[in-house]
Amino acid sequence: MAKPVVAIVGRPNVGKSTLFNKLIGQRLSIVDDTPGVTRDRIYGECEWKGRKFSVVDTGGIEPSANDVILSQMRTQAQLAIDAADVIVLVTDLRSGVVATDADIAAMLLKSSRPVILCVNKCDTVGDPPAEFYEFYNLGLGDPVQVSSVHGHGTGDLLDRVVEFLPPETDEEEDGELIKVAIIGKPNVGKSSLINRISGENRCIVSDIAGTTRDAIDTAIENAYGRFILIDTAGLRRRSKVDDSIEKYSIIRAQMAIERADVCVIMIDATVGFTDQDSKVAGLAHEAGKGCIIAVNKWDAIEKDGNTMSAYRKQLENDFSFMSYAPFIFISAQTGQRVDRLFELIKHVANSNAMRIATGMLNDVLAQATARVQPPTDKGKRLKIYYMTQASVKPPTFVCFVNSAELFHFSYQRYLENRIRETFGLEGTPVRFIIREREGK
Repeated sequence: MAKPVVAIVGRPNVGKSTLFNKLIGQRLSIVDDTPGVTRDRIYGECEWKGRKFSVVDTGGIEPSANDVILSQMRTQAQLAIDAADVIVLVTDLRSGVVATDADIAAMLLKSSRPVILCVNKCDTVGDPPAEFYEFYNLGLGDPVQVSSVHGHGTGDLLDRVVEFLPPETDEEEDGELIKVAIIGKPNVGKSSLINRISGENRCIVSDIAGTTRDAIDTAIENAYGRFILIDTAGLRRRSKVDDSIEKYSIIRAQMAIERADVCVIMIDATVGFTDQDSKVAGLAHEAGKGCIIAVNKWDAIEKDGNTMSAYRKQLENDFSFMSYAPFIFISAQTGQRVDRLFELIKHVANSNAMRIATGMLNDVLAQATARVQPPTDKGKRLKIYYMTQASVKPPTFVCFVNSAELFHFSYQRYLENRIRETFGLEGTPVRFIIREREGK
């Protein structure tokens, strides 16, 4: 189930990043007295009263010297509204209500999203000062007084956030529905693939990189099952992201990865592997999603009898950090092998959600340790008492051992390969959790 999104918005230097760090419990966002420090999208996870949600720290809504004030403000505020389920508008007690606050509040009042007014820098405990009541003039209801530096009032703020979160839905309602995020750098043909599959111009297609800005859902049903395809904006290097619209596009693309079961990582056959392809794939890998690497525009490549084999060998080297991911060579333009893609998506989704009985898992463990003895160090040998599966999506296994230090990465990789071979875990990352305990 996708986590709800809470966006923290406001003018520069009111303490948005400090509040963000306090809510997620770590210093993830850079904090400085200089306005405009936060530029790229920064998001983290928060849990309160049993509800988990994503918190997005946004750059200060600030008019550019070159642009019309209202249009710049409308663009950024409206995009923050569109990406979130709940908006937290942060203001500054010390400076009081300024014209920018009023303009942002007016934008938010026109939305259908719930808005919580947060008055920051209320650093004294007790009744709010007289200046606090000025913020009722913004027309956003009762403000919440908060000190993001000291943490005062953050519990009250989170109580209000949880009140406005959309109700939790049962994941089983979707049945066998598989959510697929189509990801990749700009202009590799993601929208063209969606259009080819759906048989209609569902997404705008252009040679201009960055045409797609929203994560768009398309429902598909075919012989392989029911799918939701999510077309996302192309992900590029942070240093290349200047446009405010594109910053929110990246937030949506990363949220799309989070709610997907399988990520189809598209690369351009005419360009080949790039560092950015590696970064995009890394996002899906770190999120523990099932992964498929789709090499698009294969029709544009001149071929001989060995072209695909050589290309595949090179890609296996490039994507060595996710050697489990299968490759497929397609053409969104002509439809080449697009049907085969669905068969692969179904297989990878099943692998990502596979649960293995503890008895079968320990049979494989016994065979693997008999074939290759566990490592030793200074006369002490690694003992793996038993293994059990803790969770799925991705398959996560807990190993109980006598010494975590002896359980080298190379031996973990060996066991992972044995498990993959036995149970056919293709296309999904596998995680190990090591628990150390004394033997009897």
